[in-house]
Amino acid sequence: MTSTARDDSSDRPMLALLMRLAGVAGFALMAAFIKLASETGIHIAELLFWRQLVSIPILLGWAVLAGGIVQQLSTSRPKAHGVRALYGIVGMVLNFGGVILLPLAEATTLGFTAPMFAVILSIVLLRESVGVWRWSAVAAGFVGIVIIAQPGGGHLPLYGAAVALGGAFMIALISIQIRDLSRTETPLVIVFWFAAASVVATFPFMLFVHEPLSAHQWMLVIGIGLAGTWGQVMITSALRFGKVSSVIVMDYSSIIWATIYGWLFFGNLPPLTTWIGAPLVILAGLIISWREHVLARRAFVDQRQATGT
Repeated sequence: MTSTARDDSSDRPMLALLMRLAGVAGFALMAAFIKLASETGIHIAELLFWRQLVSIPILLGWAVLAGGIVQQLSTSRPKAHGVRALYGIVGMVLNFGGVILLPLAEATTLGFTAPMFAVILSIVLLRESVGVWRWSAVAAGFVGIVIIAQPGGGHLPLYGAAVALGGAFMIALISIQIRDLSRTETPLVIVFWFAAASVVATFPFMLFVHEPLSAHQWMLVIGIGLAGTWGQVMITSALRFGKVSSVIVMDYSSIIWATIYGWLFFGNLPPLTTWIGAPLVILAGLIISWREHVLARRAFVDQRQATGT
């Protein structure tokens, strides 16, 4: 069926939080598989291709069970899906690259800067006025980044840190765009058309770098696809039932998974600088989320008073 518009009355905050939490767990597992697969010699272009191709049969099966492929996957907003696909492919390249170039915990922590970039984007794209609370949070978060990256003498390659920060910027941009798409499109439609567009876009690049995969490598790329599909569906669904500023708080649980996987699979534990800088980055994101929730609640109350409801 063609998607229909919805309003904010469909928000279900607790369900959105649980979905976001489940999605974060899926993406954390995917990140570990990506790093393991990269260390076996699989090129990033091939990882991107298989990540999305594996998800398509799952999504088609879901559509069939839900009522039919045509009915469930039809869309009246192809241009918006095209923009989402463009943003998403760039975001995947940067986020996969960050995971490959950096230890898992550090790549994950730098990904937490997405709320800070969301504040900047709200000014640029939405012409929103930002007060002292959110500006202070952004400043504190970037202090945390400097502590973690230690420009000029740290344990992290600056190129890798820049790639991870670019990925966080794209997460912020994509979250805003998905929230808009979710007003008329179901999570299944959003995830499917992104996957389909990504497969078409990455296939030519994959052909240039493909080499026969071992059984172990096939298990890793299938794991990447399954974990990534789960994470993407859950996170997209969360944005359908809750606001970005409300659900993004669940993203910080991924640092726990990243630290565990980094230790189990790669023998890496974050150094002292990461333990000092990460709380600043996380605190910044929490302050931004809390402040946006307060402002949204205040706007809702003001609107009800103005309409007399």
